[in-house]
Amino acid sequence: MFDNYKPENILKILVSNDDGIHSQGIYELVQELKKVGDVTVVAPSSEQSAVGHAITMKIPLRIKEVYRRGEFFGYAVDGTPADCVKIGMRNIIQDVPDVVISGINHGSNTAINIIYSGTVSAAREAAIMDIPAIAVSVTSHQVKNFSYAAKFAGNLAKLLIAKDLPKGTLLNVNVPDLPENEIKGVKLTKQGKSKWLETYEERIDPFGNKYFWLTGELNVTDTDDNMDHKAVLNNYVSVTPIHFDLTDYETYSEMQSWNISELDSVSKSSDN
Repeated sequence: MFDNYKPENILKILVSNDDGIHSQGIYELVQELKKVGDVTVVAPSSEQSAVGHAITMKIPLRIKEVYRRGEFFGYAVDGTPADCVKIGMRNIIQDVPDVVISGINHGSNTAINIIYSGTVSAAREAAIMDIPAIAVSVTSHQVKNFSYAAKFAGNLAKLLIAKDLPKGTLLNVNVPDLPENEIKGVKLTKQGKSKWLETYEERIDPFGNKYFWLTGELNVTDTDDNMDHKAVLNNYVSVTPIHFDLTDYETYSEMQSWNISELDSVSKSSDN
């Protein structure tokens, strides 16, 4: 089934996303990446936006070859973005790629969005497997400008391979949806803390039954120009190194004085 995979060209690149294998963003990315390496696409068969780092455990995964514009494009998996990276390396290319790139996502993945993002999670799964990884998003759901983001991803991939990025770290990239000449530059950024103000809009279906649709808007509270969302608002490309270690080290140090180990004896004595 996987005889379309051709090993070794320049860089070995595994590409995935969360918008699905038929999205325009992944197509534009792959066309550009073919200029710098051998590309294998393993992406969800349907849109998987905001699924986070979910993986499929209790139902089987199926893989289908996908052709676009009359040519073999890649493999569609009826699972999540993290599933795609896992099965892509274990069962499709059966090899370790030089880099995994997830995207190009339609819509930004900054601030709190990073937690929910399937795009970021595909790259994070690669980082868990100690593979250099990049997540790429353009800051619009109706993207007009993919070209610069695709070229930037290719150049960043080459730079990433040449540098010593710590294992477990990935690069989260957000590109303003602007023509190249309107992008001011590139900023190394930190994840912002802006949060969504969410509401569930109540609606009525044709049978008179209530249902609810999630909506809301991002409440931008970050003022530091070196925060990811603020950077893209100022028309800069944002590049944020992130990792999957969620430990709050500052609080960990502060909690040493809590004598939390004493709770064991307190809890056991309370049973008597």
